[in-house]
Amino acid sequence: MQSLQPDPKAQYRSVYEALKRMVLTEGLWRPLRGINVTVMGAGPAHALYFACYEKMKKSLSDVFQSGGNSHLANGIAGSVATLLHDAVMNPAEVVKQRLQMFNSPYTSVLGCVRTVHRTEGVRAFYRSYTTQLTMNVPFQAIHFITYELLQEHLNPRRHYNPGSHIVAGAVAGAVAAAATTPLDVCKTLLNTQENTALSSLNIRGHLSGMANAFSTVYQLGGVPGFFKGVQARVIYQMPSTAIAWSVYEFFKYFLTKQALEKKPSS
Repeated sequence: MQSLQPDPKAQYRSVYEALKRMVLTEGLWRPLRGINVTVMGAGPAHALYFACYEKMKKSLSDVFQSGGNSHLANGIAGSVATLLHDAVMNPAEVVKQRLQMFNSPYTSVLGCVRTVHRTEGVRAFYRSYTTQLTMNVPFQAIHFITYELLQEHLNPRRHYNPGSHIVAGAVAGAVAAAATTPLDVCKTLLNTQENTALSSLNIRGHLSGMANAFSTVYQLGGVPGFFKGVQARVIYQMPSTAIAWSVYEFFKYFLTKQALEKKPSS
């Protein structure tokens, strides 16, 4: 849905229509194409992400608001954790998006990796890294601040409460996703190097750099072009962040409980 000049057969007016036509014309599993490479990258990326976040949040909270919860510390910690997360996920995102393109020439993850590496070099996997960071740093800052703010109201004692973690995670993901959609559209253009869109502006070679991506999106779609796919992005992020926070908070509670039980009583 974020394609700036889609094939006439891939022009969708809504998320439901897109899913329906994809399943009918390309098969039941088409919407899940690229999920394997996402799963491969998500494990190590999220491990680095939450480990860095917890460590930095505790250290910075002591500096900004000793003994309390600092929203500034939460935002900074989330932003720094994103640097590690995106270093792992950016190549996976490139492969996933190329596999998901309409009439994609790639049939497998390995085939896509080999072709991109042979024709465009290693840099192709990090061409959108700066744009990804430009998008994800504000995304995660908004995401973590919103989550922690909601937790203060829904779960002020900060006990393990699955309901509050799901609601806060979903709302935080939705707010952050909507706010950063323009940057996601630019990132998608850099990742996919959409040939039809680039050739219509007589752009030869590979598009690189956030400034060029912004200019190209504006020329092709104006201001509305920056919000292409916003509904799909919000719908995708809400369950994603809700699940991520629920799983994270559960293991945090479980491991902390196990550690306390193993401590010798004084």
